[in-house]
Amino acid sequence: MCLLSSSIFIKPQEASLWSPLFLVLFLLYVISSSHGFVIVGITKTTLTRNPFRQQGTIVHHPGHGNSNSNSSSERFSFIKTQRLASTIKSSFSPNGNESDNDDKEDVSTSTSASTNKEQQEEKLPKYSQSIPFLARPKHLKLELAGDVGFDPLNFCQNRDLLMEYREAEIKHSRLAMLAAVGWPMSELYDVKIANILQKEPMVDASDRVPSLFNGGMEKIHPVWWGFCLGLTAAIDLYGVNRARTMEGYTPGDLGWDPLNLYPTQENKEGRSKMQLAEIKHGRLAMVAVTAYSVQEYVTGVGIVDETPLFFKPVEVLEEVLEKVVESS
Repeated sequence: MCLLSSSIFIKPQEASLWSPLFLVLFLLYVISSSHGFVIVGITKTTLTRNPFRQQGTIVHHPGHGNSNSNSSSERFSFIKTQRLASTIKSSFSPNGNESDNDDKEDVSTSTSASTNKEQQEEKLPKYSQSIPFLARPKHLKLELAGDVGFDPLNFCQNRDLLMEYREAEIKHSRLAMLAAVGWPMSELYDVKIANILQKEPMVDASDRVPSLFNGGMEKIHPVWWGFCLGLTAAIDLYGVNRARTMEGYTPGDLGWDPLNLYPTQENKEGRSKMQLAEIKHGRLAMVAVTAYSVQEYVTGVGIVDETPLFFKPVEVLEEVLEKVVESS
């Protein structure tokens, strides 16, 4: 019975913690009063609205003795019952009936929030923008930069997975953008720098950089590998800690902007545009680096030598002009 009384104001998972307290109070009351059993019948009603006090007058609980009886012992017992009930209630609701109002406000707030959420979801397109004949994945709600509803294999089973995938995509995008620039630069300048330092070039005879397909990874010094792994691990740990401690964390936000290129927090449109530009360039870079590797493996020629117009336009233009002059 104490457990039932406590369930009025206590969450079910907390009932086992508070029920011993009710049991002790109940036993003390039974010992001190022969009418202690009244607490069982009136606890719920008294804790809810306390209807037994009206303008300072004690109203007897119906069904417990004669309503015309003015026995002092009964009144004394009933007063003690009300005091005990008030004490129990105050231990869970310090502000009295304000807890009821708070509960009602919480319910109304959650209801309005769920209604707004449903209205926002109704405005979302039913079909994917990237693949119009497929339904839009449920967890892709166009809230992230570059979100066009593309998840044909349904990898994002929930929102947490969506955020993890976005974090991974940002990391791979940034790494790919660096690689997309560093790969051709290595083929352009590796031999020149190696000759200046009197070192062996890292590129092979066909001007191909070391890679999983091209081979030559053993030429890289282990100390350099260790430095790269240590640096990336440190950055990753910093990002994980920032994601766990920062409120309103955006995937990929490491707070690193030495040139102050990122718009201020008030300029939400500018931030959205820059986030969209970053994810688009990153996706293109991931495709480009993959194409570099496959192309060099298939053709056996470095990408700079295969498509010199993209990487040495001035030299190509000079050669074309020389051929035109000679032919004329």
